[in-house]
Amino acid sequence: MNRTLYSLLFYTALPFIALRLLLRSRKAPLYRQRMAERFALGLPSMRPGGIWIHAVSVGESIAAAPMVRALIDRHPGMPITMTCMTPTGSERIRALFGDQVQHCYLPYDTPYAAARFLDRVQPKLAVIMETELWPNYIHQCSRRGIPVALANARLSERSAKGYGRLEGVTRPMLSSMDWIAVQTAAEAERFISLGAWSDHVTVTGSIKFDLTIDPALVSRAEALRQTWGTRPVWIAASTHAGEDEILLAAHQRLLKHLPDALMIVVPRHPERFDDVFRHCQQHPLITARRSKSEPVSPDTAVYLGDTMGELLFLYATADVAFVGGSLIERGGHNLLEPAALGKPVISGPHVFNFLDIAAQLRDAHALFDASDAEGIAEALRRLLTDQGASEKMRQGGLAVLKANQGALQRLLDGLDRLLEQSSGA
Repeated sequence: MNRTLYSLLFYTALPFIALRLLLRSRKAPLYRQRMAERFALGLPSMRPGGIWIHAVSVGESIAAAPMVRALIDRHPGMPITMTCMTPTGSERIRALFGDQVQHCYLPYDTPYAAARFLDRVQPKLAVIMETELWPNYIHQCSRRGIPVALANARLSERSAKGYGRLEGVTRPMLSSMDWIAVQTAAEAERFISLGAWSDHVTVTGSIKFDLTIDPALVSRAEALRQTWGTRPVWIAASTHAGEDEILLAAHQRLLKHLPDALMIVVPRHPERFDDVFRHCQQHPLITARRSKSEPVSPDTAVYLGDTMGELLFLYATADVAFVGGSLIERGGHNLLEPAALGKPVISGPHVFNFLDIAAQLRDAHALFDASDAEGIAEALRRLLTDQGASEKMRQGGLAVLKANQGALQRLLDGLDRLLEQSSGA
C-alpha cells in the first residue's frame, strides 16, 4: 500500500469514524463535543509559528509535560501548540498547561485536513510523542520544510511487524523524518530496519525516568491517608475491562488475611467509572466514590478513584501499587510513576509497551509479576506485611530511576538543534 491508497481508504472511512465517535459519546459525552476540529472544519484561531507537539492521549500528555515545561522556559514568547486525539488527553493538557499552550484535537490524517491544520499552525518544528505516526502529516511537513522529531520514541516488536506490513507507507514516512529519539537500542534497530536513516536515529533513553515529584502532592496525599487510619492500602491503577474482576477477586482474597485492607481502584477511562462501581457492588464490597467526596469509613473496602488527573496523587496514598493494562494484552502502563513515589510495584504479564523498563525493575528486585487473582493477593499480602521486602523493592525502584535520568536533557538539546536549523533556513 502506498500513501495515495492509504489516503483514499482514510477518506472512505471518515463517515464510519464519525459514526463511531457518536456511538462512543453515548458512554463518554465528551466525544460529541468539538467534533468539527477532528475534520479540520472548526479549528480555533492560533498564533502561527513556534512548536507543535502531538500527544495522542493521557499517557503521552503526561509523559510530554516535563519536555513542554522546559520548552516554555527555553523559548519564552514562542507559541507552543499541543494536539491530542481523546477527550481525556484534552482535559489533561488543559489541566497541565492552561493558557500556556494552544490546544485543539488533531484532525484526522487526510491530505486536506493535514494541510489545513498546518496552514493554521505554521510550526517551525513538529514533535510527535512516542509512536503516533501519521503519513500525511509527516509528508506535508516534509514538503513545507518543517522538521519532524519523534520524541521518546518506542516501537515494540509487535508494532514493528504491523508497520512492516505497510512498507509502501512506512518506509518513505520514516525516511523523511528529521530525528527519531528512541528509548532503547533495540527500538532504534527496529526503526532503521523499517526505513529510518541510521544517522537520524539516536538512543536518548526514556524521559519517563526524569519524573519529578512535587512535595506538595505528597503532603496532600499523606493528609488524606491519615483520615483512613493505620489500615494497609493498595492501588490498582489504570485498569481496563477484563482486569477489574481479577483485581477485585484478589482484594477479596487479601481481606481474608488483612480484614482492614483498603483497595483503591482507578479505571483508565472515565466512561468505565460507573461500570467499575457496579462491579464493586456485585462482589459485594462497600465502595466509596472520590468523585462524590464520599468518606472512607472503617467498613469501606474499595475507594473508587473516579476523577481525572489524580492518579499520581492516589499512588502517593497507597503502600503498594498494581499497574493495569497488563493482565490483558494491552501492553501495560507507566511503571515508573509508583516507583518514583517509593512504592513496591506489581504488574501482570503483558508489559510489551515497557519491556526495557520492566526488565530493569525486575533486575533491581523492584517489580513483582503476577498473572491471576491468587498471585496478586499473595504478592500484596507479603508486601503489606513484610517491611523488609517492601523496602527492598522501594530502594530498587528509586535506584533504577536515578541510574537512567538524563534523557530529557538529551531530548531538549536535540530539539533545540532542529529548531535552530529551521529558524536559520
